[in-house]
Amino acid sequence: MNTRQVIDTSEGPVSLSATFNSDSSCFSVGLDTGFCVFNADPCELKVSRDFNAGIGVAEMLGQSNYMAIVGGGKQPKFPQNKLVIWDDAKQKAVITMEFRTSVLRVRLSKSRIIVALLNSIHIFAFSNPPQKLSVFETTDNPLGLICLGKKLLTFPGRSPGQVQLVELETGNVSIIPAHSNPLRAMDLSPDGEVLATASEADAGNLDPVAISPSNTLLAVTSDKSTLHIFDLPHPQVSSRRSQSPSSTSEDGLNQKWGILGKIPLLPRMFSDVYSFASIHFEFGEDHPSGTPYLPSLGTSFGQPSKGVIGWINDQTLLVIGAGKQARWEKFSLCEGGGKRICVREGWKRYLGVG
Repeated sequence: MNTRQVIDTSEGPVSLSATFNSDSSCFSVGLDTGFCVFNADPCELKVSRDFNAGIGVAEMLGQSNYMAIVGGGKQPKFPQNKLVIWDDAKQKAVITMEFRTSVLRVRLSKSRIIVALLNSIHIFAFSNPPQKLSVFETTDNPLGLICLGKKLLTFPGRSPGQVQLVELETGNVSIIPAHSNPLRAMDLSPDGEVLATASEADAGNLDPVAISPSNTLLAVTSDKSTLHIFDLPHPQVSSRRSQSPSSTSEDGLNQKWGILGKIPLLPRMFSDVYSFASIHFEFGEDHPSGTPYLPSLGTSFGQPSKGVIGWINDQTLLVIGAGKQARWEKFSLCEGGGKRICVREGWKRYLGVG
């Protein structure tokens, strides 16, 4: 098998959450003892901070020294309704924000701080002190779903299955009736042209979804411990298809959002297109296959993140997970037997946990 040996089997901290930065060049990990940052490929430790207390959410600002952190685990460093912007160059908190309920997810840009609570999205200017720009109500959003692009912000709407799209420059809001069931996953392409969503009713309990850098491929992991790769339909082909409940159907919105308004979203894609490649990835013994998993142990909802996808390029993608057996796995797309296949190039328990 084309795998590599475990490098270190010593005991170590437990990973509560794992998430890629905006370009998947790094990933940050919330630990029961602090947080750490890894280079994505090759998987190498860059930063490690020991607080002797838990961090359930750890989000990077690109490749900068700024981190958004929230307490989590059995002994949280901070209350879960408290968001701290950490400057790792100074190794101290530079901004502190408190909310009425737990902070579930954070997204950062050079100009904005986006915070997801269970029933609302809060947008702040990245300043000290932060200036509140707007607040949007949402349906229950326990997974803290937010996608932040250069010009566009997306998150659940007020009704289950809806997606709200906010133009960051103008504040204009559009609504996509994507599904009839609550959203389970969402990803916005790097250029903001393609949005992929999955709902709780999608076959196989689809969880993380990720669009490739060129907008031509979609990767999906499931709670069955499988990674699937799909071709994204060409927008001209998609526009000729009949519209589904999960794609925008109003002519004005189609013209406004271009490709975003024409490419069918999940589950339409899964009703008429099969993945061209699939492969098993590891959940780890601390999270049996088939068990629903949620963003982090830092929330009150339970399971550590698993099957989180990061595209390095259109031929290479990584899958990471948290937990006692926190793993990094590398997969490549190649030709085999006259068809495209996905192969595992290597794996690593990135915290050295045996």
